[in-house]
Amino acid sequence: MAEIGMIGAGSWGTALTWLLTNNGHHVTVWSALGAEIEMLQEKREQKDKLPGVILSEDTIFTTDLKEAAVGKELLVLAVPSPFTRSTAAQLKDVAAEGQIIVNVAKGIEENTLMTLSQIIEEEVPQAEVAVLSGPSHAEEVGKGLPTVIVAGARNKKTAEYIQNVFMNEVFRVYASPDVLGIEIGAALKNVVALAAGIADGLGYGDNTKAALITRGITEIARLGIQMGGHFETFCGLSGIGDLIVTCASMHSRNRRAGILIGQGLSMEEAMKEVKMVVEGVYSAKAAMALAGKYQVQLPIIEQVNEVLFQGKSAAQAVNDLMLRDKKIEISDDTMWNMTSAD
Repeated sequence: MAEIGMIGAGSWGTALTWLLTNNGHHVTVWSALGAEIEMLQEKREQKDKLPGVILSEDTIFTTDLKEAAVGKELLVLAVPSPFTRSTAAQLKDVAAEGQIIVNVAKGIEENTLMTLSQIIEEEVPQAEVAVLSGPSHAEEVGKGLPTVIVAGARNKKTAEYIQNVFMNEVFRVYASPDVLGIEIGAALKNVVALAAGIADGLGYGDNTKAALITRGITEIARLGIQMGGHFETFCGLSGIGDLIVTCASMHSRNRRAGILIGQGLSMEEAMKEVKMVVEGVYSAKAAMALAGKYQVQLPIIEQVNEVLFQGKSAAQAVNDLMLRDKKIEISDDTMWNMTSAD
């Protein structure tokens, strides 16, 4: 049994707490929101964000970060991406030397273009930082439905430790050394999911959704590989796997927000309606800044930015994508020369 600190009590933090306690671990859950902790202490249930998932009687809930972090073998950082830096800064004074922190949020910081693990490493330099990502809606994990995910760490022993802590008969964990690739896929799929939702809101069909998913993963991989990520990662769970589930499921807050935008709501109105942090909105600008830095084209993500931040109509954005200059699908056009020679 491991002593684990769950830093964040939203839907994902709650689902992972349920999973970890079922695996026999003891979890202390922290939230900065006093009302949230009071609700969890009284109901043992995250009524607002994950109703129906009941947490065990021995789970501890607290607003004291020191209580949640000190003496823990593992800290799981499950706060929304805009709060990663501020929360990590508070952890600096309470995290032990060599403390394993596994980040489960997804995003890129707009002003620094840092991934979330890079932010944590900067704020908590004594920690060993890993990530956990993949196609894993909290609503399904909290019901014990089969889920497969990937743990990324630079140290193999750390990745294997996380595997052992989280894995059970309905929650399979793969290990990977490609932390950067995992995080780029995780962050950018949320932006593409906004596009998929917008297409749904406009009343488009399966053909459109399939095109957005396939061309979307092409954009994600194009940027991720240029940054140093591995091709296999973008073909895997945290790449195409997470993109499919986020674009196709109504559990996805990014897709739901996109649907509302496609139906005519503004970004602000859609986020208010969804009532949860829409990570894709925060990652969209950062993605375009990274595209400029690494000199890669991200046409879908570019159009999402114009809809979100420049007032462009969703229908016009789709039209502009369809009428772009003609392209070939694969990068190696020498095959035509070989065919011609025959």
